[in-house]
Amino acid sequence: MTLALAGLALLGLHSGRAMAFGFHDVAARAEQQARAPYREHTRTPPAELVALTYDQYRDIRFRPDRALWRPEGLPFELMFFHLGKFQTTPVQINEVTAGRVRHISYNSADFDYGKNHLSPRTWGDVGFAGFRAHYPLNGPTYKDELVVFLGASYFRALGAGQRYGLSARGLAIDTVGGQGEEFPRFTEFWIVKPAPNAKTLTVYALLDSPRASGAYQFDIHPGETTVMDVRARLYLRQGVATLGIAPLTSMFFFGENQPHRTDFRPEVHDSDGLMIATGDGEWIWRPLLNPKQTLTTSFSMNDLRGFGLMQRDRSFASYEDGEARYELRPSAWVEPLGSWGPGRVELVQLNTADETNDNIVAYWVPARAPAIGEPLDITYRLHWQGTQMQRPPGAWVTQTRVGRGFAELGPNEQQFVVDFTGPSLMDLPADTPVKAVVTAPANGEILESNAYRLEANGVWRMTVRVKQLDPTQPTELRGFLQNGADVLTETWSNIIPPQ
Repeated sequence: MTLALAGLALLGLHSGRAMAFGFHDVAARAEQQARAPYREHTRTPPAELVALTYDQYRDIRFRPDRALWRPEGLPFELMFFHLGKFQTTPVQINEVTAGRVRHISYNSADFDYGKNHLSPRTWGDVGFAGFRAHYPLNGPTYKDELVVFLGASYFRALGAGQRYGLSARGLAIDTVGGQGEEFPRFTEFWIVKPAPNAKTLTVYALLDSPRASGAYQFDIHPGETTVMDVRARLYLRQGVATLGIAPLTSMFFFGENQPHRTDFRPEVHDSDGLMIATGDGEWIWRPLLNPKQTLTTSFSMNDLRGFGLMQRDRSFASYEDGEARYELRPSAWVEPLGSWGPGRVELVQLNTADETNDNIVAYWVPARAPAIGEPLDITYRLHWQGTQMQRPPGAWVTQTRVGRGFAELGPNEQQFVVDFTGPSLMDLPADTPVKAVVTAPANGEILESNAYRLEANGVWRMTVRVKQLDPTQPTELRGFLQNGADVLTETWSNIIPPQ
């Protein structure tokens, strides 16, 4: 089964030269692994590492002067994460040089243990928790963090001027709909040593879990937007309820659509909305929520052009957090290479009591999961974007606010104020008969809707007053701006959770 045959040609191992080790070697390992019963990875780190407190673990740092490839002055460098506390399952890490594979052994001399009193020389080769790659993203004199692979199949990347925020994963299994979520993990990495003038870093990874095995290739292109070309081949050992492809994980605590009553900050989130581009040409924007209870919604379609968890609001004044700098957190946009066929984008929103927990998950679910042992080939491009981010071609939502104005609202009524901007709107005269087209497909009655241009800043505003018919059930809303027969904006797709 293939989700993106057309994209395979775009992801050659390395242009200009054949490698003795490459994606197909990892894929063969994954296939062989899938044919055998799952074996739990039970290797336990030394007890003194497991016993570390959070602060003690944070006091262990890799020595930058020991970074792999630094003595050779290569454009990329690697540093490694130590085992301990939450990261207690080691991964194997290898270097690929001129087609040959070399295992990278743990060496206690590579780490500064801070104030900890430990006996690392007695541990042997305990392995690593993960690794990070560095590259001169923001200037030629310093190699910034570019990408981190750490924990299960999680990874994060940065473009120029960005701060770490949301994460991506290799695969999600039964996030909803099963007997509990399963977290596949990358068990081994192979990192290709870059050439002196390299602009791309290539990483191969082997994934394993009780119900799945897989091979991955990441071609990482740093820049203002850091782009990852991802190729994967997956095999199922057992059936799954939900197979989540290209999963993204983020945090939404509160925002303009769900303000906090006591926090001085206006908004706290790594992402403020889910954006989807369907194969039929529709663009959809769903503002994120911090629901009281788990809220799962999905968007079915015959084909997908892209989806992402986006941080559209890039103004410091929207957050007022001088340390967290939420306005610098990246957006992540998943672009399929070739057709993925029918399926759905699923959004899972969980309650969180603070900003330390990731409570947002989005992924693609193919309409048909592969049969057990049947390969599923996937290729996509993952964009880590800052101020220059993917947007619809016409106009898009800039903010969603909720609450009454002067007039009181009736029982079970809510009012939404939604602002749009973009090229399809900015040149329209203020008296253009723009219409707000708003519907409540499920459990809602639209009582009033309006559209008008704001003299203060030139954006167009849509106001919606809606009654939730059954407050114990969610209410879906859809709205966009239209001029005659022309749809001017993306679709604002909002949900009112059960009260």
